[in-house]
Amino acid sequence: MPEAITTKIDAPKPLVSLTEDEQLFRDNIRQFAEQAVRPHVKEMDEKGVFEHSLVDQFFQLGIMGIETPEQYGGGSGTFFEAILAVEELSRVDASAGVVVDVQNTLVNNAFIRWGTEAQKKKYLNMLASNTVGAYALSEAGSGSDAFALTTKGELKGNDYVLNGRKLWITNGKEAGIFVLFATIDASAGYKGITAFVVEKDFPGFTVGKKEDKLGIRASSTCELILEDCRVPRENVLGEVGKGYKIAIETLNEGRIGIGAQMLGVARGAWEYAVKYAQERKQFNTPIANFQGIQFQIAQMATEIEAARMMVYNAARMKDACMNFVKEAAMTKLFASQVAERVTSLSLEIYGGYGFTKDYPVEKYFRDSKIGKIYEGTSNMQLSTIAKLVMSK
Repeated sequence: MPEAITTKIDAPKPLVSLTEDEQLFRDNIRQFAEQAVRPHVKEMDEKGVFEHSLVDQFFQLGIMGIETPEQYGGGSGTFFEAILAVEELSRVDASAGVVVDVQNTLVNNAFIRWGTEAQKKKYLNMLASNTVGAYALSEAGSGSDAFALTTKGELKGNDYVLNGRKLWITNGKEAGIFVLFATIDASAGYKGITAFVVEKDFPGFTVGKKEDKLGIRASSTCELILEDCRVPRENVLGEVGKGYKIAIETLNEGRIGIGAQMLGVARGAWEYAVKYAQERKQFNTPIANFQGIQFQIAQMATEIEAARMMVYNAARMKDACMNFVKEAAMTKLFASQVAERVTSLSLEIYGGYGFTKDYPVEKYFRDSKIGKIYEGTSNMQLSTIAKLVMSK
């Protein structure tokens, strides 16, 4: 009888396994977060101002253009690496994580996918080297109803003239480039929405009030004011009237970034809680020796691991060019729930100390709340998930 032909098949790798390059990348970001970011965390939170020197270091480290191709000044990395950076920074400070998150998962991604060659050459190089970006979709009356925009654009000669106000714009204070959405034909509904590239020094453009927030206080959240703001015709991003498509598809990627941010927040709080439980003594023994505390620590660790699996899986799916819309929504929903539960329980392990600003866990608790709100509320994620799972 002929000998059987055997084929070696590589075994699937665990979701949480990293390549050597990914491990090195993660470790570098982790070291940077500990050494450069952590010393500024308390002061940035108290003042509600992000340390500008850190932004400069973000550019020097190359984490403001992780996926951006090398020909445009970026690192030609993966979406997964961007997610690792957001997670590691958020473990130390959620505000640092969201600065890098918005830059990579929203702004850079929008240019990479939808920009003309001229736009890529100009703006991606700026975004990778020295300019912070912001993503301007929300308005006072346009939150979950994302396309109920009142900001209008009108073509006059070679310029579009924009009028209106944007609200809740992350990175608004630091940004020099804004991907901004306006409607050019209200009668067309969402099909009248167009994306524009607005530079901070364009005439008629002003950054308004900075919000005084509960959490991620160092991250600037600002109002944008457009009063006859003139935007060159060539600064339309993508096609006229296709802004809704850019917004939807970009936000799908952004939700994985928020999942990574919440994963980092949960990890950071949990690590402090474990350390404190091992040091704090009651009844002449560390409270970590009590079964009740052990069960809480174990439950938190399990939920963090589950969130990590979801975040990493969604990011890997994106890099593999798979349909990840459902997974992105599930990831954001679950990771934000985990972050809220873990940070709350971590605060309780600290007891009365956890309720004071002298200890770090109350900040993690405050920072976690935004995960259920921005880039699509939890109810909107549930609505998206329900439609996708019931359509099969």
